[in-house]
Amino acid sequence: MRLRLRRMGVDTYQESVVYMHRNCVVCRSEGFEAQSRIVVEGNGRRIVATLNVVTDDWISMDSAGLSEAGWRRLNAPEGTWLRFSHPAPAESASDLRAKVYGQTLDVGQYERLLRDAIAGRLADIELAAFVTACAGDRLGLEENIALTRAMINVGERLQWPRTPVLDKHCVGGLPGNRTTPIVVAIVAAAGYLIPKTSSRAITSPAGTADTMETLAPVELGLAAMRRVVEREGGCIVWGGAVGLSPADDVLIRVERPLDFDSDAQLTASVLSKKVAAGATHVVLDLPVGPTAKVRSAETAASLGRLLSAVAQALGLVVDIHLSDGRQPVGRGVGPALEALDVLKVLRNAADAPQDLRERALELAGRVLDFVPGADGRSGSQRARALLESGAAERKFIAICEAQGGFRQPSAAPHRTVFAAPSDGVVAAIDNRRLSRLAKLAGAPRAPAAGLEIHVRLDQRVGAGEPLLTLHAQTSGELAYANEYLAQHSDIVKLGAAS
Repeated sequence: MRLRLRRMGVDTYQESVVYMHRNCVVCRSEGFEAQSRIVVEGNGRRIVATLNVVTDDWISMDSAGLSEAGWRRLNAPEGTWLRFSHPAPAESASDLRAKVYGQTLDVGQYERLLRDAIAGRLADIELAAFVTACAGDRLGLEENIALTRAMINVGERLQWPRTPVLDKHCVGGLPGNRTTPIVVAIVAAAGYLIPKTSSRAITSPAGTADTMETLAPVELGLAAMRRVVEREGGCIVWGGAVGLSPADDVLIRVERPLDFDSDAQLTASVLSKKVAAGATHVVLDLPVGPTAKVRSAETAASLGRLLSAVAQALGLVVDIHLSDGRQPVGRGVGPALEALDVLKVLRNAADAPQDLRERALELAGRVLDFVPGADGRSGSQRARALLESGAAERKFIAICEAQGGFRQPSAAPHRTVFAAPSDGVVAAIDNRRLSRLAKLAGAPRAPAAGLEIHVRLDQRVGAGEPLLTLHAQTSGELAYANEYLAQHSDIVKLGAAS
């Protein structure tokens, strides 16, 4: 029994969804029900999709629709005859149940789970159960190592003709902390390899890949990524396009709406991507602050120990760096606004955000300290010289051109300034609510959306002086963000001026 393919034009993020009328011959004969997992075959290709049952007549009895994600994966023209069947039970079903009930899994079991996840044999609701079962303190060190090894084993792994291969990663949670493009430019300008794969936003208003995409293409395949690195020494590409850790991309898809990622998942995610990209030495930045992802020094120390232990088991050299996470870094929060900050730092502009500049120099210096220079200068001294001489900017533009061409970030047409209601001193800035505000304004979906923050902790401000400027692509999104800001006006908290 067959139905004709119809493109529904429905965005279901990355989940493949198939739509059928409840009374169509396939639904009735096969006994398919809402949320059933179904094999869809057509045009010589095969995918597994989740069924949504249609009760109205907006889809005909002889048609089946696919969401945009399913349409891309099946890659068949509209009108193609499709066949449907029940999928075989996922090989890892027993492993998933075992993890949910608190049992310890080995590398082989994790590999089965992850291969089924990549192949689409597990529904998002099952993946959500897996992510939740791995959260908190449910994974010990050996199991965390097993999960990380499995994530490496089910993806590609790059090798480079020379070592060391350097990298830097921040665990996130700090708005505007876009140091990676600056660090990559400095380290590549110093003549070292730094093949950087980055994520899109999970719970933040922008990931490094989102910001970089406003400056140059980031969806490069493995061959293209290799060409860029061989030509320029470094790259900044979206990890999801190169497939180095495809299981991580699937898990991120589930973590995003859940709005959390556990230490175990974070460790496996970060380190699997570093090893897969061929890195040998990595600086790991952990911002610590009351509204950052890492809330306390004790939590940071625990996470640092876990990252170091798993890295050591994988043969990876890491330097754990604890940084100040009490407030945003730079002025922009959102892809294009963060990109503008990056460009100002690289260009040594007079109005470049100095906190972003100094933080990037510190991290670049620590990366360069992995490979001491012959002239006796510290990594920090070499990093500063490369930035101030313009070498880092030239290398960054060269990397952008090698990835497909440099472009200027766009600007949002709608803006609102939020001013200080009274004289005072900036006593606190809520990173989590600030991120939420930027997302409500449209970031990262609308690259130019987000916000600018005009003040820093302990800064004196007068009544009427700007604290924040919201940027939005549409007036509706701006109104939505303004409403949230009106309800949470203490995102930037003012104390009494002394």
